[in-house]
Amino acid sequence: MCNFILQLTEKRKPLSKNARRAGWTGCNILISKVPEQGRIRIVDNGIVTDAATIVDKVSHGKALEILDINARGWVMDILICMNMLPGVDFSLNDMYSFEDWLKQKHPQNNNVKPKIRQQLQMLRDKGLVEFLGNGHYRKIV
Repeated sequence: MCNFILQLTEKRKPLSKNARRAGWTGCNILISKVPEQGRIRIVDNGIVTDAATIVDKVSHGKALEILDINARGWVMDILICMNMLPGVDFSLNDMYSFEDWLKQKHPQNNNVKPKIRQQLQMLRDKGLVEFLGNGHYRKIV
């Protein structure tokens, strides 16, 4: 099953008419746009990650498996916003500061603040965010 979303890919030029698979169009995965929670580094700065850490990251990554591609876009956008915030603790008001950006990304949604809360609840239920109470959260990396 493919868990990528369109915003994490860029379309390549179709193969030339002389190519064996003429007209075929591929894509590049934009690794820099993949949220930290979706990355698994096996080797980082020349240091091999231990197997237990990799297995743990894979199981956390499975929490991001969402069949509905539209819902995937929201989850990724919320993760991107979370990761732009400094530190591990953040507030709901911090997330609301991304409301205009999220409105531009999802113009069909007229209820961005409730959608932010919904996505944070979903991330909490999947073990990727800890709810601390009173509109405060902690990233689980």
